[in-house]
Amino acid sequence: MDYLNENVSINLRRIRKRKQMSLDNVAIETGISKSMLGQIERGEVNPTLATLGKITSGLRVNFMELISSPPDESYLIRGQSISPAKEEKGCYQAFTYFPYEQDRNFEIYSICVQPGCVYPCVSHGEQTMEYLIVEEGRLSLDLGSESFSLSQGDAIRFQSDRSHSYKNPGDTPLRFLVVFAWRKT
Repeated sequence: MDYLNENVSINLRRIRKRKQMSLDNVAIETGISKSMLGQIERGEVNPTLATLGKITSGLRVNFMELISSPPDESYLIRGQSISPAKEEKGCYQAFTYFPYEQDRNFEIYSICVQPGCVYPCVSHGEQTMEYLIVEEGRLSLDLGSESFSLSQGDAIRFQSDRSHSYKNPGDTPLRFLVVFAWRKT
């Protein structure tokens, strides 16, 4: 399950309980079957945009309230339950743990690059700082005319307003965490 479906799952249940509604009541108000609503709450299905529209209309809530990260609550993400947000089969995978949100100035990703492969990146925008921590393996980071070699436990911070690339020069998978932070204007 990806973070968006997880958000919908948690928020639908939270909104339904806050309104003191049963699944039967929500089904009547939205025109969506009780079984489908239950599957959405359990994170077993990928609801369509039309389905999300029926839910927001029937429950009379803002679309963002349904898809945003749950407010001011603990929010557990199980690594084995999320799908890659970006990948090239056999080369790299990028997993979104905490995506952009309007009220936060950071994003958190986990990236895995296979031996001998490169994960190219474009600019992440002006005033964006990238914080990177190598969890496993070795990383060759190219930042235009600068290059850095990092090993397990090493970290680096850099302005990510330019193209850059992550290369795995080793013979084992490279795993690292990335936090993007930017100044709010």
